[in-house]
Amino acid sequence: MDRTTFVDTELIHYPTFDRTQGGPRQIPAFVSKPRSPGPYPVLLNIHGGPEDQSRPAFAAFTQFLVAELGLAVISPNMRGSDGYGKTYLDLDNGFKREDAVKDIGALIAWIGQQPEFDKKRIIVMGGGYGGYMSLATLVNFGERVLGGVDVAGIGNFPSFLQNTAAGRRDLRRIEYGDERDPKMQTYLRRISPLFNANRIDRPVLVVQGLNDTEVAASDTEQLVSTLRSRGNPVWYLAAKDEGHGFSKKHNRDVYLETVSSFLSTLLQYSGQ
Repeated sequence: MDRTTFVDTELIHYPTFDRTQGGPRQIPAFVSKPRSPGPYPVLLNIHGGPEDQSRPAFAAFTQFLVAELGLAVISPNMRGSDGYGKTYLDLDNGFKREDAVKDIGALIAWIGQQPEFDKKRIIVMGGGYGGYMSLATLVNFGERVLGGVDVAGIGNFPSFLQNTAAGRRDLRRIEYGDERDPKMQTYLRRISPLFNANRIDRPVLVVQGLNDTEVAASDTEQLVSTLRSRGNPVWYLAAKDEGHGFSKKHNRDVYLETVSSFLSTLLQYSGQ
């Protein structure tokens, strides 16, 4: 393997909407970009968790996206990400969930100020909680992105909290809020992508394992049906023998091909 063909990952920080220590809060993100001259179309790759963390580790698919599709891949560690202290970890809990979405909006604004990136060709992608963030970006900043990829994302928070595996339920309620509380349920419904489907008018690729015990396939299928009923372009890839994410090689090969085809279609259409 010729490792000289791979691109390095760069750590950057961008300002978001709130302030800390006398200045705008800085959100860390990792950037991988082609060696050829820009401006580059951008894929925002949002991690799950939400208590997870994007790291500058080797990722074959990222290298493929950079080399073959010419994408710059930006992986933000928005508030709520692990590895930056307890205060940062708790900044998105409960009623503060939308603050993490605002961090992605701030990233989109920052991209628009960088001449090396094409602000008119931004795509968002994520899995699990990252899938929710992808959908929430389409809801709140849809006019500034080409489309999104949602891999087993949370589309309906109250239903998710009621139906996720029993062993996870109490822990998830600490993070997202307890849907049994009327005020919290009202809030969770308000921010759920399913109940904001009328605000999504960009193409979406939705991916779901039908044996998923974390995010119920029925919730995902309801979201797909709702979006399609409005005439929204939706690609839907489901696997009967997968759970939360695609792990079997034959399924993962199809998944990667489908994501690549979807991204290529968006980029080709936007370039016309």
